[in-house]
Amino acid sequence: MADTTRITVALSTEQVAEAVARRLRHRLLGTDLVRHQEEHGAFTEKEQAEAHSRTFGTTGTARRHLNG
Repeated sequence: MADTTRITVALSTEQVAEAVARRLRHRLLGTDLVRHQEEHGAFTEKEQAEAHSRTFGTTGTARRHLNG
């Protein structure tokens, strides 16, 4: 059996609530993006680059593709 290290982290109720809310928002966004692509086709490289720029404040092509 591999050696295991146990780590305990204490979080406030607010931190836990924010983490859960963030995960839910992420899942809902992913669902919406898939639905959009099913209805309108895959996102173009230009659309992905624009989304990346708006999200991260950078220019250029998106590093993570929204459609795969």
